[in-house]
Amino acid sequence: MRRFLVQLSVAAIFLIVSCSSRKIQSGTISGDVIKVMTYNVHHCNPPGKPDVIDVDAIAAVIKQQGADIAAVQEVDVHTGRSGNINQAEQLAAKAGFGFYYFGKAMDFDGGGYGVLILSRYPLTDTITYSLPMAEEKGGEPRVLAAATATLPNGRSVRFGSTHLEAYNNTSRILQIKEISRIAGEVTLPFIVAGDLNAAEGSEVIRILDADFTRTCYKCPSTFWEGNETGAIDFIVSRPKAAFHVLSHQVVQNKEASDHMPVVAALQLKQ
Repeated sequence: MRRFLVQLSVAAIFLIVSCSSRKIQSGTISGDVIKVMTYNVHHCNPPGKPDVIDVDAIAAVIKQQGADIAAVQEVDVHTGRSGNINQAEQLAAKAGFGFYYFGKAMDFDGGGYGVLILSRYPLTDTITYSLPMAEEKGGEPRVLAAATATLPNGRSVRFGSTHLEAYNNTSRILQIKEISRIAGEVTLPFIVAGDLNAAEGSEVIRILDADFTRTCYKCPSTFWEGNETGAIDFIVSRPKAAFHVLSHQVVQNKEASDHMPVVAALQLKQ
């Protein structure tokens, strides 16, 4: 009986050690997986409610997805139409992100309007690149906000948030070419996410595909505005050998914004 108890104790210790070892291995694998999100939040103005700003609703949608890093477009900072609040700061706090970077695209209504990076990881080397516009009149200034995110395992990736021109295709083409040029100078694995205002099959996406790998092809619709729908919000990465796409999802939420969140899991290869 005593011998049996000793054997049982040894077996139990072996089982505990084995379980601990599996947890460590699992943690190592998950540390290389980055859950990425892109979301055009329409300055936190819900569809059909022109005078309402609901940061809490947008933050709840973002928080629910559990992303590690997110690209957010159409963000107001201290603008009159949004009640002079700092939406970038509030979204970071309410959605549970410890780090954020706001890239202002333009002055608007007493404040700034642009794109945002939300991150659970420390951000360094932040910069906002102005993107070109066509010479003809019309359109809004656009930017690429970029930062380096340091993962818990010590590895780093470059991440960018952008929003291309909505109504001028010539500007969009110039802008995606500039993003490709910028990406060509980046030595780290690079993820770019945002509202590209361009559908699959367009020249913009053909240019994009020459330098980046998308997380989806024949993608589900990401926005709705009246009778208009389509996939115009994308998550892309480069170089191709740097990432493995584990999943891609469009979250079916039409209450908080006129765009739906796009979420993808990317595994950073060794």
